[in-house]
Amino acid sequence: MAIGLDVETPPEPENPEEYDYEKCPFYGELPVRGQVLEGQVVSTDMDKTVVVEREYDVAVPKYDRYMKRRSRIPAHVPGVLEPLSVGDTVKIAETRPLSKTKSHVVVEVTEEATAEEVAELTGQAEPEPELSDEDLAAAAESEGDQ
Repeated sequence: MAIGLDVETPPEPENPEEYDYEKCPFYGELPVRGQVLEGQVVSTDMDKTVVVEREYDVAVPKYDRYMKRRSRIPAHVPGVLEPLSVGDTVKIAETRPLSKTKSHVVVEVTEEATAEEVAELTGQAEPEPELSDEDLAAAAESEGDQ
């Protein structure tokens, strides 16, 4: 509750001399105001930045139905919340502009992604378990029998 939001304060940084206090809402001077949004991390390719995608419904009055829309928001990741992975559900809060594209900061990780979700989102198949020498020998024998 230290930043004015109902989120847990993470533990203090391990290296206080090297920590970037300027862009931290918990232990620095970064003001948090405006919208608080929740979404799923879809990219962690940038340094100290994640791209959060949120899905929302928009009313279409002509058809009296709702349509799904998505928005992608770049957000700063404070050092005390690193590392994040693709598929994590996070809460982001609006703040002053931090760069040309970033005006949000991650304030809480609400749910961490499982290994299956990460593999599905990144398009990578799960690694096959390595076979022991005994398994390889048994497989070679079964191929020789045929």
